[in-house]
Amino acid sequence: MSEKTMSVEEHKQKMQEQQRQVRAKIADAKTRRGVIIYLYGNGKGKSSSAFGTLARSLGHGKKGAVVQFIKGKWKTGEQAIFRQLGVKHLVMGTGFTWDTQDREKDIAAAEAVWSKAVPLFRDPAYDIVILDEITYMFKYGYLSVADVCEVLLARPEQQNAIVTGRDAIPELLEIADTISEVREVRHAFNQGVKAQKGIEF
Repeated sequence: MSEKTMSVEEHKQKMQEQQRQVRAKIADAKTRRGVIIYLYGNGKGKSSSAFGTLARSLGHGKKGAVVQFIKGKWKTGEQAIFRQLGVKHLVMGTGFTWDTQDREKDIAAAEAVWSKAVPLFRDPAYDIVILDEITYMFKYGYLSVADVCEVLLARPEQQNAIVTGRDAIPELLEIADTISEVREVRHAFNQGVKAQKGIEF
């Protein structure tokens, strides 16, 4: 039976049952700890989702940090607003791999920014830390996924971590608490529309 053909009473009964199920799940959720959220896939919106969660956390007075991989030296909207909000923001700074065309330089840059990120995962003052576009580092062999997972699993108990990137990395799928795949259906860029401020960067 569709919603359109339901009577008022049938709809009410359905909503009451749904409410009962949701409240039961809420009652069963008793553990309080930070989570690892993994956002991957070829669709647009992974970083945007991570930044939106960070904004929500900041609204509750939480402290956050962002570590961006595969980002260049160009100015982005997220950098500007994070600076205003006092968010620690680390950027790899070499741009896309096809821009540098220098594997050794990319590896050195990845290792340098990761070495600055590790202390964030040991500091309980940080409530949320984002590793943006880090899966490229594993795909190209710039960083060890085992080492990153070890750091993520050893972080303070209440700290949340968000990991983004295109690729489905098995080790991350294994340890993440919440996983969302963002799938591309259509992208304006593939139709010849230029990237624009506030949408892509």
